[in-house]
Amino acid sequence: MHESLTVVDGLQYANWDRSIFEQLIAGGVSGVHATIVYHETCRETLLRIGEWNRRFEAYPELIRPVNDMDDIRRAKAEGRVGVFFGAQNCSPIEDDIDLVAIFRRLGLLIMQLTYNNQSLLATGCYEAEDPGITRFGREVIREMNRVGMVIDMSHSGRRSTLEAIDISTRPIVISHANPLFFHDAKRNKSEQELRALADSGGLLGLSTYAMHLPGGDRCTLAEYCDMVARTVDLMGIEHVGVGTDLCQNQPSETLTWMRNGRWSRTLDFGEGSAAQPDWPSQPSWFRGAGDYPNLTAGLVERGFERHEIARIMGENWLDFLTEATRPQSS
Repeated sequence: MHESLTVVDGLQYANWDRSIFEQLIAGGVSGVHATIVYHETCRETLLRIGEWNRRFEAYPELIRPVNDMDDIRRAKAEGRVGVFFGAQNCSPIEDDIDLVAIFRRLGLLIMQLTYNNQSLLATGCYEAEDPGITRFGREVIREMNRVGMVIDMSHSGRRSTLEAIDISTRPIVISHANPLFFHDAKRNKSEQELRALADSGGLLGLSTYAMHLPGGDRCTLAEYCDMVARTVDLMGIEHVGVGTDLCQNQPSETLTWMRNGRWSRTLDFGEGSAAQPDWPSQPSWFRGAGDYPNLTAGLVERGFERHEIARIMGENWLDFLTEATRPQSS
């Protein structure tokens, strides 16, 4: 069954090279949302896009850029991987709303309003208080809606997430998180948030990152697929996908940039820890980009029908992004 599916991963931050692309192809992946920003400024984001342009030139037999969702279907037919860009923070637009449209034209399809901390737009999940979406945030949401850039609230606080869902005139995404009922992590989402997301037509990408799983790398595939089933019962089959948050082959120093950027002189890796962490071990059933067939097999074992598995493994992402990234008429 897996070979016939159009598989889309709703988020990865790999240390991209030929071996990763080959693993994605071996795993049957046709589309991947690649993070290009954590704390990068406008110019630095342009450099990241330039780096990807060089990758597209270097590996044309393996990857192709995604301008619309037909490119992912073409990638499936060609045996390649379609890559679309996302930012895990609003730092690329700095304090200039015109940069939203500019980056959308350059292929940035998805942008989080915040990454863990308070931003100019919203509040992150690690802040003690969440006052919600800011004045600038409301304007940026309106502009993202207009140009067809998807709002992502994966790292946001609860009030900010609920307000973004309410303010946006188009469905939003939580690209890589799990339900709070599955594991009590700051980044996982409450049933209130997930119901609001589904009621508004949004999409949740379920994560395989060990910090989002009960027992970390000891979480079993059966437990994970039970979580998928409970989430489908809560939200509806059309609102659930996969966003693995796979950070493959990244050095431990990358965590320093992700967690601390330039905003702190002291190390803070969450939960008050100042120790330099390493990447947590992945569960045995999903250690790398070639392991997507294991997810399909687990969903089969859990009792999902073929059409339901096709939705979860990619078709929901394709349907959602087809509508959500279409610019509105001015």
